[in-house]
Amino acid sequence: MRRRPAAPEDLLDALRLIRTDGVGPQGFRRLLARFGSAAAALDALPRLAREAGRPSPPAIPDAAAAARECDQLARLGGRFLRLGAQDYPPLLALLEDAPPLLACLGDPAVLAFRAVALVGGRNASANGIVVAETLAADLAAAGIIVVSGLARGIDAAAHGGALGAGRTVAVVAGGLDHPYPAEHTALQARIAETGAVVAEMPLGTQPQARHFPRRNRIIAGLALGVVVIEAALRSGSLITAQLAQDAGREVFAVPGSPLDPRSRGANDLIRQGATLTETAADVIDNLPDHPARQGLARAPLFARAAAREAPPQAAPEPDDAPPEAVVEARAQVAALLGPAPTAVDDLLRRCQLSAPAVLAALLELELAGRIETLPGQRVALLGSP
Repeated sequence: MRRRPAAPEDLLDALRLIRTDGVGPQGFRRLLARFGSAAAALDALPRLAREAGRPSPPAIPDAAAAARECDQLARLGGRFLRLGAQDYPPLLALLEDAPPLLACLGDPAVLAFRAVALVGGRNASANGIVVAETLAADLAAAGIIVVSGLARGIDAAAHGGALGAGRTVAVVAGGLDHPYPAEHTALQARIAETGAVVAEMPLGTQPQARHFPRRNRIIAGLALGVVVIEAALRSGSLITAQLAQDAGREVFAVPGSPLDPRSRGANDLIRQGATLTETAADVIDNLPDHPARQGLARAPLFARAAAREAPPQAAPEPDDAPPEAVVEARAQVAALLGPAPTAVDDLLRRCQLSAPAVLAALLELELAGRIETLPGQRVALLGSP
């Protein structure tokens, strides 16, 4: 039997860091900015957590556990895509909370093509299914990758329509070895044959409710725009649309009957300014340019990214903050936060300290298990670890 090559040490270190208790995507980037490498960050974690008040060191996976995860993924036919590497999805890399590592089955090259996300309700109507299948097929026939979340209803219809005419990408909420729902196991395999299936969560993870907002930000991040079909008010599809808007992506919505509760969310998006969508042409005519071909030139998608001087994987340098400023920032941030999510930008405005001090405090509070970092650059206070 042919032996698989061992995973590079820097990949194992990065995997250990992102799998460490209390380290999220933004914390990962702040740690790299502060210490220069995942290995150095791993060495510093116990001290940082202790200084932030954590009673015991965070649980850090050892190198053997990281190597096993890499090997298990390779046996499935997958690989890890690392933020900052050439094969990492370029649109996703623009997110400030992009996953540092993304597990991928299939062809990672499709993640760099022009893509549109189609999302909607699980309890879709027959008309909604037809609309999703038709839109997806027409977009795929035009060379656009269709992204969705492999769920029942609109998601499955979007993947099915795209498979008949082109390629599609599925973003799953759990591990790649746990297709969800289970009846979509064959659909996931079909998608991986010509497109790609990606996941942020470790292998073996069964999807839970808290995983879906994180999955939704990846769906929005991979696409130039998001089309919402049959979404009820306060649905996960509207969360995806909000995350897309926050990231500067285009938002589209298919109108529905005002008598159908399944259409109220999409109709409300149109009322707020989303592009009314009936055909694939409505989407294609309003898509911004792809940066791989045209550069970061056209608003609104890349306006904020073009204004940044640093590359997408860079983060503010926390080392600029003196230790006493970080201690003061920890106290201010903890006092300002509550269980309801707060935007990091709001914290930066309200704290009378430098941005590096506040960001360093957020990192240490996350490592201590006192705050949770949420999609969309928001944080919330947790109970005692």
